[in-house]
Amino acid sequence: MKTLSNIFFFVPLFAFVLFSCSDDDPEPLVKVGGPFEINELAGNWEATSATFSDGNLFVNIIEIGGSATMTVQSSGNFTLTIDPPDRPAYTTSGEMFWEEFEGQYYFAIEWANYPGDWDTYGATLNATTFTLNGGFDSGEYDFDNDGTFETASISFTFIRV
Repeated sequence: MKTLSNIFFFVPLFAFVLFSCSDDDPEPLVKVGGPFEINELAGNWEATSATFSDGNLFVNIIEIGGSATMTVQSSGNFTLTIDPPDRPAYTTSGEMFWEEFEGQYYFAIEWANYPGDWDTYGATLNATTFTLNGGFDSGEYDFDNDGTFETASISFTFIRV
């Protein structure tokens, strides 16, 4: 009977220790190692081009009289404000980082609306210009102004202000 009571005591204890010691802490996001360090984006940016496309529809917010501005913290956290001329402005945010895969670094964004999920983008940075280009489903835009955002590819060109 003593053996049976030991089993009922030690098996649950072992299971508790085994599962409570798992590494569930998220990996820190990579901020260095890519073509530029994420903290180099810190500051305020104004778009000279802000395009959205769903494959059939295409809109450049800047060309139609709107604006897009972005503020980036040195941590890579950012706030992006899109202000189309035909509807109220809206703001989205997220965090920029480098996704390391097989020795390569890919620019990535985890959007605040989709925590734990991220996409990779083409990105370039020089002293005054930052470009960001994503494939299909890399962003969202309400093309028909019905209050529902549709998935879209995005392309932005920002200048530092």
